[in-house]
Amino acid sequence: MTHTERAMVMLLGEEGDPGEHAVDPEATGLSGGFVLSNGQDDAYPDEDTVPVDEAFGLVEHLVGTGFWPADAHWVGDP
Repeated sequence: MTHTERAMVMLLGEEGDPGEHAVDPEATGLSGGFVLSNGQDDAYPDEDTVPVDEAFGLVEHLVGTGFWPADAHWVGDP
């Protein structure tokens, strides 16, 4: 999910899995404009999203391997 500058990149193992998401530990601030399929407009702390160009690389690696790149920062969601 993106608003063109930053993206939320999640990896879900199966239906009902809380998943994992990419993080940017050095980012500060809050970004809005993440529109969900139901029309809900969300905002996330920038540390819970990554720059969109980084997101493309993460997604390409995840699709190709099923795993985060070794140098990726990510956290498991509760």
